[in-house]
Amino acid sequence: MQVKIINKIPASPVKRKRVCAYARVSTDSRRQEDSLENQTETYERLIKGNPEYEFAGVYADQGISGYCENRPQFQKMLERARAGEIDLIITKSISRFARNTVTVLKFARELKNLGVGIFFEEQNINTLSGDGEMMLAVLASFAQEESRSMSENNKWSIKKKFERGEVMINTTRFCGYDKNEYGDLVINRKEAEIVRLLFDLYLMNIGSSRLSDLLNFLGVKTMTDGQWESGTIGGMLSNEKYKGDFHLQKYYTPPTRRNVTRRNRGEVQSYYISENHEPIVLPEIWEQVQEMREYRKKKRNIGQDGTGKFQNRYPLSGMLICPFCGKTLRRRQVYNKKIQWLCSIYIEKGKKACKGIRVDDTALAGLNITEQTVVEEVIQNGKKRYCYTTKADFDCGIRNSADCAEIENGGILQGVNRPRRTVIKL
Repeated sequence: MQVKIINKIPASPVKRKRVCAYARVSTDSRRQEDSLENQTETYERLIKGNPEYEFAGVYADQGISGYCENRPQFQKMLERARAGEIDLIITKSISRFARNTVTVLKFARELKNLGVGIFFEEQNINTLSGDGEMMLAVLASFAQEESRSMSENNKWSIKKKFERGEVMINTTRFCGYDKNEYGDLVINRKEAEIVRLLFDLYLMNIGSSRLSDLLNFLGVKTMTDGQWESGTIGGMLSNEKYKGDFHLQKYYTPPTRRNVTRRNRGEVQSYYISENHEPIVLPEIWEQVQEMREYRKKKRNIGQDGTGKFQNRYPLSGMLICPFCGKTLRRRQVYNKKIQWLCSIYIEKGKKACKGIRVDDTALAGLNITEQTVVEEVIQNGKKRYCYTTKADFDCGIRNSADCAEIENGGILQGVNRPRRTVIKL
């Protein structure tokens, strides 16, 4: 009898799970910064201390709301999971992962389909378990409601502060004032000189655009070390704080929106405090500037009514029509201070509302347009050109590109006294 020894097949090593952790705090405060650092160290020890786990990193976002999906570390973690480099994600709670029920479920399902689980410590839920998704949906709804309740409490607290006349302001981006140890506004003497200069020059008939150009030419930086813009100047000239007053709740957040502010035009209660702090400009000087601003608006017919806005501001205002939505084109300064005319609907609502058209202001030089004219962009012989049709003809369907008459830049289009369609070569 012969006995043959068959050696035992060595057991294959157990594949360790590649595990990472995700942490988040919603503010940049020092206290929460310490909390984030502690969470990171704790998770690293937890994962490395488990022999069944392979450490795949800790991803942590600071100062970003859980309602926001575009969190840098959060997205980096998702990309690694999609690349097959992560098997399990550990996080403290559902609210740390995301504040929105839809967001939680969306990414939980996507990761589950990839074979990646999420373990929520506080709720003791693993999304790869049988009842994980159902429990997740219920608890995520609670987390979202808790966040909404906290937001409402926050608003209530702020409203009560306003009623008591307690001001809230961040002076890091506010030219002219600092805050003392009690939170009161105190004049920054160096910055106040800039403010006074702007008010004095404006009363000398120097507009916001020229004021911004002057400050940039002189090398004066904004509070963020950037360039001055006319809109920034306009906001400063209309700011009541420079005369010592304080208008609380000038902006508000709509109930159905987050991280979106709207100008308060009576939708919510506001509060006006007179003589709240030391003024930089005399109240009478501030009032004179407001009167001059209103005079200039009326002179240019800006904001006089809902339909007359911008109608007479420039020679072609209200004369150029978008071929797609039928609304007027609006003059805008774009990159490198280039001037273009763009569809007003496109400007206000984006390309989903109207794909719009844009025309360089230089292409309109020399045209004498005396009635509303539809502007179209056409390609002829591989080159982009603009065709102009009087609105009356356009509405009648007269817009055959074969009828276009080509002229060099500087041609004339005068109502219906010229060819119905004109093409400007670029």
